Amino acid sequence: MFDQEGKRYLDMFAGIVTVSLGHSHPRIVEAITRQASTLMHTAPMYANNEVAQYAEELLQRFPDHLDTVFFANSGSEANDLALRLARMYTGNYTIMSVRHGYHGMSGLTTALTATEGWKHNLPEPFGIERSLCPDTYKGAFTGDDAIAKYLKDFREVVNTQTSGSLAGFICEPVQGVGGCVNIPDDYLQKVYEITRQAGGVCISDEVQTGFHRTGSNFCGFQLKGVTPDIVVCAKAIANGMPLAAVITRKEIADSVVKNTLNTFGGNPIASAVGREVLKIIDDENIAQNVQEVGEYLTEGILYLKDKYEIIGDVRGAGLMIGVELVTNRETKDPNLTALLNIFERTKDLGLLIGKTQNVFRIKPPLIVNKRDCDFAVDVLDKAFAEEQEGLLKWF
Repeated sequence: MFDQEGKRYLDMFAGIVTVSLGHSHPRIVEAITRQASTLMHTAPMYANNEVAQYAEELLQRFPDHLDTVFFANSGSEANDLALRLARMYTGNYTIMSVRHGYHGMSGLTTALTATEGWKHNLPEPFGIERSLCPDTYKGAFTGDDAIAKYLKDFREVVNTQTSGSLAGFICEPVQGVGGCVNIPDDYLQKVYEITRQAGGVCISDEVQTGFHRTGSNFCGFQLKGVTPDIVVCAKAIANGMPLAAVITRKEIADSVVKNTLNTFGGNPIASAVGREVLKIIDDENIAQNVQEVGEYLTEGILYLKDKYEIIGDVRGAGLMIGVELVTNRETKDPNLTALLNIFERTKDLGLLIGKTQNVFRIKPPLIVNKRDCDFAVDVLDKAFAEEQEGLLKWF
């Protein structure tokens, strides 16, 4: 990427985890141009070849029971629809989520979002309850019995803050905005069980974790050994074009008995790009690249952790990596000043990364190579060294 003065940057945040195949991939550009010259838009009640073929091709990436798809424009819209589907199908109302999750900025999904800095001084819809985030690094519970305690908290919220009947549970397999907290497998498996016992369905928010972001699996839920009833995808789905998808079972989809549509959801151009994204994933061996380069990049960042005491934790999966900065590894107090100083310095040195509170979010395009990773680690190394020496004074 280049700024207005021609300075070059390496984007290791992928436009907020969106341009999964890089900026201006020639095949994406060609797909947009080709479709724009054929059919740009049609009312959603009139089928077009692109959306019909894309729906079929996308569903092939999911387990057989997930056989129906709705299209929308964004992750917020798609999560909003997923919640409505859960409520209509079950006849229940309460949705459970976990703290520090991010699920969008629509009127309904802001109530689900429970991340510092993303809550506004406005009333929110009722019927949303949140349990503790099962963060085994710095959460409420750590140690060998942490998962059991987090599960106890989940049960207590269901038993004391709800009627005992749930519409659903929604969770990111690896939290995005919440700082790359990797939700433990055994926690998620048990919560799915509890949710279903309470009459609810399980929703996997794959807006950031889908399309091989976390490794060789197409979606993050496959890492966890769980089988969701509804899956929500966006961001990487169309490499920056406005597109999102809600994938579910036919019987859940059939609970929509009145009109529902999205004017631009699955429009011909976005659908054409979505189809091309799937082809590129296969043709360029993206899954293998994420697995191999993700391990390589993680090794480089772990080298920095060994070198700099302010790095308290390195976590995530695939090319979804969180680097948490602390003032002290024992107390784990957040080191916001260091994070902001290093964030500005890396930008000056030509590296773009993301941040949430005291956590760096490193989530590059999935086509990133080892040379790119070497540059990123070298820049971070320089910035951390300058911070350690007291040379960075932005904040």
